[in-house]
This record gives sequence, C-alpha cells and structure tokens, in this order.
Amino acid sequence: MMIIDWPDMLWGFGVGVAVSILYFAGLAASVRFALDSSRPSAVLLPSAVVRIGLLLAVGWLVTGGATLIWAFAGYGAAFFLVRYLAMLLARIPHPEEV
Repeated sequence: MMIIDWPDMLWGFGVGVAVSILYFAGLAASVRFALDSSRPSAVLLPSAVVRIGLLLAVGWLVTGGATLIWAFAGYGAAFFLVRYLAMLLARIPHPEEV
C-alpha cells in the first residue's frame, strides 16, 4: 500500500500554483508585447527561456533535488490545474477594443 505524504504534496501544490501563475502571466505579457513588436521572435524566445528556467529551477528547489516525490507530484498537478484555468480564461470571448 502506498502512503501519500500530504504535507509534501500540499507544499509542492502551493508553490506550484504560485509559480504557474507567474509562468502564464509572463506568457500573456510576452505575447502581447510580441504582437506590437517588429521582431516577435526576439521577444518570445528570451521570454520562453526565462519562464521555463524559472519553472524548472523552482521545481528543483521544491523537490529538494528529486528526493520529495510527493512534492513533485503536487507541483506538477498545480501546473496542469493553472494551465487548464488559463486555457478557460483565454477562451472567454472578449469584445473588440476600439
């Protein structure tokens, strides 16, 4: 029988929610900025490197270098939950701006 370490799971989930919100907020900001830029790849590529690096670095710190498996599970679950909510938010129709 597998025993779930709930404090580690909740720790990973809480940190994962915070970092994932920052990740997707950064994505939204960089896409908006890139749409107004003459060279969007010069905006999107560095943004992706920074966002992915932040996500991985915090994930590494939360899991203590891959020793807290349940913290990693909570961190990953939080990322996918925030991703799902971001996708729902992105699909809401917005009236055209004048």
